[in-house]
Amino acid sequence: MTADTEITATSNYWLNWRFFVCALFILFYLVVATILILKFEGGRKSNPRGRDNQKVAPEVVYKEEAWNTCLESIHPAWLLCFRMFAFITLLTLLVINVFIDGMSIFFFYTQWTFTLVTTYFMFGCVISIYGCQKHWAQARRGSVNGVSLDTEQGTNESGHSEDRKIAGGWIYAFQIMYQASAGASMLTDLVFWIILFPYLRSIPYGVDLVLIVCMHSVNAVFLLCDSFELLGEFCLCLVLMVTSHFDIFVIFQWLVHAYYNLWWPYPFLDLTPFYAPFWYLAVGMMHLPCYCAFALLVKFKESLLSRLFPESYRKVT
Repeated sequence: MTADTEITATSNYWLNWRFFVCALFILFYLVVATILILKFEGGRKSNPRGRDNQKVAPEVVYKEEAWNTCLESIHPAWLLCFRMFAFITLLTLLVINVFIDGMSIFFFYTQWTFTLVTTYFMFGCVISIYGCQKHWAQARRGSVNGVSLDTEQGTNESGHSEDRKIAGGWIYAFQIMYQASAGASMLTDLVFWIILFPYLRSIPYGVDLVLIVCMHSVNAVFLLCDSFELLGEFCLCLVLMVTSHFDIFVIFQWLVHAYYNLWWPYPFLDLTPFYAPFWYLAVGMMHLPCYCAFALLVKFKESLLSRLFPESYRKVT
């Protein structure tokens, strides 16, 4: 086959209706998610007023929601310790995976999701360290000045606190990572345990099998534990962001395959079959029920803790 024939074949593979329809699906998710964020989230950073002011939308996020706990009896330092443990565990599993199988593992969506969750907990450790410093500073000021402080809320008797401010861009980015990680982790773990796990019985028990099982379980478990401790909650206007992680993965695969003649890590990514657009649409939409399932677990957390600890539980208002 000549070079001209190879270029023609590559052009024919990409320049067809299947690719353009799939690209339209990907572009739709990204554009709508961006519009929702700019419309509902973008303008809130400059508003210094809190939720007690009725002009502020209920979905607004405070800085403290990224590092404070939902129970007054739990010190934010415990959340920091948990996040550090989760980050070290996830990073260790990821390094072992790279050491055993090489950098080619990042060709798969599972490793992309696992890396995103690891990055989320790394980011969470930094935010929790900042939050604990704020918490201890408020406690010291209250003890020195003799002011009655609700140190968990960061407010004094007048209900005012300079630390209870509308979140900035870093906190919103952290929240987006949280929601994207939740949807992607639920999808990869459910697909693994429901569809793929029965076929793993032929694999002999060893490091590879243990690593595969751990990487398809601890990510969702750590996220659920973080959700049970965390004060913050899901913002419904960011629901389409759960598919953005998948969209970026697809765009990465397209760019790689546009320059290199490689195998597709998943059959549904292949654009050759006429039903390829249906696969892309279905896999993208599969994130939404996974997100909803994770959101229901968070709602269950709110209901359970508010009943078990009615005086200590602190719900976002």
